[in-house]
Amino acid sequence: MLEVRPVTGIGEVTPGTDLADLITTAAPWLEDGDVLVVTSKIVSKSEGRLVEVPAEDGPERDAARDVAIAAETARVVARRGPTRIVQTHHGLVMAAAGIDASNVERSRLVLLPVDPDASARALRAALRERHGRQVGVVITDTMGRPWRLGLTDVAIGAAGVLPVRDYRGDVDPYGNELHVTEVADIDELAGAGELVKGKFDQVPIAVIRGYGGVTDDDGPGARALVRDAEMDMFSLGTAEARALGRSEVATLADATEFAHAPVDPDLVAAALEAVSARSERSEPRSREQVDTVGAAFTHVTDAGVRDKLRDLAPSGTAELVVVHVPADADRWTVAEVGATVHRLRAALASADLSSAWVRADAATITDLATLPAGHEPLGLLAIGAPAKRQM
Repeated sequence: MLEVRPVTGIGEVTPGTDLADLITTAAPWLEDGDVLVVTSKIVSKSEGRLVEVPAEDGPERDAARDVAIAAETARVVARRGPTRIVQTHHGLVMAAAGIDASNVERSRLVLLPVDPDASARALRAALRERHGRQVGVVITDTMGRPWRLGLTDVAIGAAGVLPVRDYRGDVDPYGNELHVTEVADIDELAGAGELVKGKFDQVPIAVIRGYGGVTDDDGPGARALVRDAEMDMFSLGTAEARALGRSEVATLADATEFAHAPVDPDLVAAALEAVSARSERSEPRSREQVDTVGAAFTHVTDAGVRDKLRDLAPSGTAELVVVHVPADADRWTVAEVGATVHRLRAALASADLSSAWVRADAATITDLATLPAGHEPLGLLAIGAPAKRQM
């Protein structure tokens, strides 16, 4: 049976407050094997993590708050009006870097602890060495979550409790081997503790009894739950990711080689259709050929022709598009075609495909590929899988 109990009577915490003494006085019933779930705010207060700001609402208070957020920010993830979702120096992604103005004097803001795992270890050690209690400690803060409304408490520091229960390699009752199941136990303990704490009852600590997972050593702490950047598929907000994509595509370099891997031709067709849709004059004639800005982009689908044209392109080229214009096209048309080629390359990049513009001899392309009457080739767009894929 799991029991969650509030610790009442904590009172006001100020810089220098001994939390271990405070907790054992308020909860003399604390037992070995219990898990303390402690709100980060009282940890921060005891450690003096406070910033002085003007007490009255207005530009000066807002400016002081902005300075505090900037100091705690490693990078901005998303910004909408005055709201900033940032990654802190701890690696946590939170609104306003976790800085809080609730349950504190109007003239102060509360920052997160400098090292919440170290704070958890220090509190655990004090409870063990001075008060003879062998407990686990989870330090929590409140966060919002992508794709979900509402807030919940999560663990930002931990000691004596393993952060993750790993089921990978186990077999479920139906005989299925589990491959991705890792349960964030300390986050679940944080959420359970919040049920008896609350924002208005001034109950900053809960005790969970019956968990059974308290360890002899401190363990890796909550830092182990921070996802590595290279594994993070959602490291930016939507608008920020789009802005980054636009800036990166402006400097899109030609690939010098591709991975020797097949490319889904439907991805190329979709990119051609996207380019066609941007032009009011576009009249796609077929899946393989798209007319736009007075030119034509022909996706080479004949295997024999494609194999011959590959000799003109970088190693590993999987698909090819021939770009051609009417023989009497003026320079303005050719310039527009160049812009469209770049838009096509951007569309291909959004599908995780690399490309390279091949300035092959027009006569050579004409000999190898069949073009509409009265057209001449400008060049080839070689397409392939990136030689080095990034997560």
